[in-house]
Amino acid sequence: MKCTTIFLFFSCSISFFIISFAGDTITSNQILCDGQTIVSARGEFEMGFFSPEGRPQNRYFGIWYKKISNGTVIWLANRDTPITNSSGIVRVSSRGIMVSTNESANNVIWSSNYLRSVRNPVAQLLDNGNLVFRDEYEKRTFVWQSFDHIVDTLLPGMKFGYDLVSGIDRYFVPWKTDHDPSRGSYIHRMDRSGYPQIILRKDSVVRFRTGPWVGSKFSGVPVPVQNGIYKPSFVRSQTEVYYIFHLVNDSESALTMLTLTPGGELLRLVWNRDKQEWTRYLTIQVTDCDSYALCGTHGVCNVNKSPRCECMKGFDPKYPKDWAAADWSNGCSRNVQLDCGNGDGFLKYPGVKLPDTRESWYNASMSLFECQAKCLKDCNCTAYSNMDIRNGGSGCFLWFGGLNDIRGYSEDGQDLYVRMAASELEENKDSKRKKTLWILLLLLLIVPAVILGLYLSYKFKKRRLHKAEIPQSNLATDTPSRNLRQDLDLPLLDFLQISNATGNFSNKLGKGGFGTVYKGILEEGQEVAVKRLSKKSRQGVDEFMNEVSCIAKLQHRNLVRLLGCCIENDERMLIYEYMPNKGLDSFIFDPEKRALVDWPKRYNIINGTARGLLYLHQDSRLRIIHRDLKTSNILLDNEMNPKISDFGLARIFGGNETQASTTRIVGTYGYMPPEYAIDGLFSFKSDVYSFGVLLLEIISGKKNRGFRHPGHDRNLLGHVWKSYKENKLVDIAEKMILDSSNESEVFRVIVIGLLCVQEYPEDRPNMSSVVLMLTSKIALPTPKKPGFSSERREPHEANSSSWNHSDSSPLNNYSISLFAPR
Repeated sequence: MKCTTIFLFFSCSISFFIISFAGDTITSNQILCDGQTIVSARGEFEMGFFSPEGRPQNRYFGIWYKKISNGTVIWLANRDTPITNSSGIVRVSSRGIMVSTNESANNVIWSSNYLRSVRNPVAQLLDNGNLVFRDEYEKRTFVWQSFDHIVDTLLPGMKFGYDLVSGIDRYFVPWKTDHDPSRGSYIHRMDRSGYPQIILRKDSVVRFRTGPWVGSKFSGVPVPVQNGIYKPSFVRSQTEVYYIFHLVNDSESALTMLTLTPGGELLRLVWNRDKQEWTRYLTIQVTDCDSYALCGTHGVCNVNKSPRCECMKGFDPKYPKDWAAADWSNGCSRNVQLDCGNGDGFLKYPGVKLPDTRESWYNASMSLFECQAKCLKDCNCTAYSNMDIRNGGSGCFLWFGGLNDIRGYSEDGQDLYVRMAASELEENKDSKRKKTLWILLLLLLIVPAVILGLYLSYKFKKRRLHKAEIPQSNLATDTPSRNLRQDLDLPLLDFLQISNATGNFSNKLGKGGFGTVYKGILEEGQEVAVKRLSKKSRQGVDEFMNEVSCIAKLQHRNLVRLLGCCIENDERMLIYEYMPNKGLDSFIFDPEKRALVDWPKRYNIINGTARGLLYLHQDSRLRIIHRDLKTSNILLDNEMNPKISDFGLARIFGGNETQASTTRIVGTYGYMPPEYAIDGLFSFKSDVYSFGVLLLEIISGKKNRGFRHPGHDRNLLGHVWKSYKENKLVDIAEKMILDSSNESEVFRVIVIGLLCVQEYPEDRPNMSSVVLMLTSKIALPTPKKPGFSSERREPHEANSSSWNHSDSSPLNNYSISLFAPR
């Protein structure tokens, strides 16, 4: 028997290989048999029957990527009713698309279920992945489309939400397991109660919600970055409510999609053309504070605190014993009940994820003042906020009853105004007055002392620099030590423990401007690296305190982990996880060891360092500028994964702070950008510059500072720029790198490095863009001239004509600190 085009026969042969239909449509006189496929016009998508991995007996009709990621299924029809043999067929009638078996025309496994009749029915697979059912002569009118029936994947142009006219509700239900496409236990849906918000449930229990859309994003979701890939939007009208995203540039943008995993995790994935795989770009649920109502009614979850939960002002735990035992589910209750009409008012809570809006009312045209007035008139109203945060704020949200699922406090949050009894407001005002008086009193006492201290400090530094002597301070009783012991949740080890672990400080790993690093083994057998502050180091207590305060609060796979510290008597020591492969510089600048680090390993180091830096700049609880990024501060673990270390010179930035200045220039020659080395201006773009230098050093195997070339007098950046302008990128990379890689990939990374080291900070990309450029094939802008790339004027030393001689320059591995009076 053979597969016929006259569907009345319903006969298909069993095919052991895939045969593609000509064209992208099925008409009413055709049958698509198991073993045959339909491909969209440009070859982007393919549809037919498939079996998931590990389940060869089950056959499903679905759609998958064809041109890229061949086999990634984005939609399927009969997910709960698989065909257990290869008898499946797909046909089109006037009533829709039907999946059945060739054993019986009446054995319909799945149907698109259109009630009205279509005169000239066809099914067509479009290049955006949408399967549509329409009249052959009405190409733009779809009677039915797969985009209205989401499975677990949202593609560009798909709507996620509901249509009040047609009754269509588009929502996610993930696969049951990675290999079983039947409906899983999670459902991710646009909720219709109150103001629309997206809620994730498991077996009807709410597990997560996005928060309401507040004009440019969902409340509580991190501030969106101009990513160059996709642009999200939210539509709310009288007839439909939905979320949608579009690619910024269909022809050049990286491909992206949203998917809900069987475990209920909502991910944004981006296609990595280099690795030919989907990479995680964004995870919607990041911390335990994203768990729905973790802290109960009127509780606030704060990821920066331990324990996570606290009650709002004017509220106390409903069940204190449960609260003390970290059971926060019953939330908090008011200290003073509301007395409507007798002086009730509002307390402002800045920077919070707005509460659950299922018990809310909204009006898009009201001002915040009108919103407050309306809430005050309604005795059941408990809080209000702006509906749209753009352009100074507009619109009105009102809440009634308890306030649930609040997260705070961060730059990604909004202002919430909570109703309080008059006595609570008076108490709050009294408290503010007392605080103000105390602050004024302290200022009157402290300001003269500070002025005197600065004067004495200036005189002391001037005398110290003049005599080139550094007197030893009594660190046993200084204020930083007491603060360190009191404020940081960090294990404190005593001197004897560390001395025993390091063999009385005999196993030295290295030395820097701060002091010496030793290898040690703790009593429980854990290998550690001990950084011991030199008593004669100019990088003294300030740098020690700075490093502890920064890194103790950070957790990322590409940052070195701080395990503890010692502040006994005049000793200052930091205990880190041990990195057996030491620093990156010990490999790429070593004539023998550099051969051990081929291009895949170096590319992994570049990507890992970029992700670690992105975490510091954008994704961590603190926004941190490292200020001393260099090869020796990139440590390597057993598998050569990079970890950024040495935060002694780091600077924490506030929520809206993007740039600062200093008269105390710190860092390492060769890695400092022009605006910092010359004018003392630093920003996140300072780290981007240092990363660009590091990237070019990794590719070339040469140090920027001390670099020599027989053909010119430029440093490494100047050499790379010259080679780029002359289209001689092959002269930049080490030969062994080009032998172990795709040249075009290496050359692309060189251009990314040049973009990072451009002279002016506003021209440099931020780290989110750098990570995107490294992990995708988006078009790269043309780089401008790097900073500090001009030709040297001084004559060469007699023995420095060799290109390789620069490897031994002693200045590359030391940080500098230049002091000047403020």
